[in-house]
Amino acid sequence: MPADERVLAHLAALDIEFEELECDPALADTKQFCEAYGYPLDRSANTIVVASKRPPGVQVACIALASTRLDVNGLIRKRMGVRKVSFASPDETREVTGMEIGGVTAFGLPPGVPIWVDTEVLDRDWVILGAGTRTAKLRLDPAALHRIDGLEPVEDLAVSPP
Repeated sequence: MPADERVLAHLAALDIEFEELECDPALADTKQFCEAYGYPLDRSANTIVVASKRPPGVQVACIALASTRLDVNGLIRKRMGVRKVSFASPDETREVTGMEIGGVTAFGLPPGVPIWVDTEVLDRDWVILGAGTRTAKLRLDPAALHRIDGLEPVEDLAVSPP
C-alpha cells in the first residue's frame, strides 16, 4: 500500500504494529475519509501544524481527535510562547513536514519538530492517523505514540466543539 517510506521506516524503527488502510486521495481529508469508509470521527486523529505569526518561525505538530478542535488561540498559543498563531498553510505544512495535508502524521517528521498530543487521543484503544500520503491511513494503538522521541501529551490541547 502507498504509505510514505519515511513513515514506514519510522514505524519499523519504533517496532510499532499497525494496519495500513488504503485511501482514495480525493477522500483523504478526515471528515470525507470517515464518511466514505465508515470510521467514527472520535477514532480518527488529525496531525495539524500550528505556526506562529508574531513572531514568525515557530511551529508545532498537534495531534487531536477529529471530533474535537485544537485550542489554538488559548492553550497552544500560550505554550508556544508567542503572540499570534494560526494553522499552517498547506505550503508551510509541506515545508515543515514534507507531507501533504490529509496525510500528515507524527511518524517520519523531521527532527526538531515538537509534537504535542491531546491526552484524549491516548485514551482510545485504537485510532486512525495519516500515513504521510493522501493514499493511505494507519490504524494503531495510540499508546505507541509514546515511543516517538520528544512527543509530549498535553491535557486540553483540544476542546469539544460548541
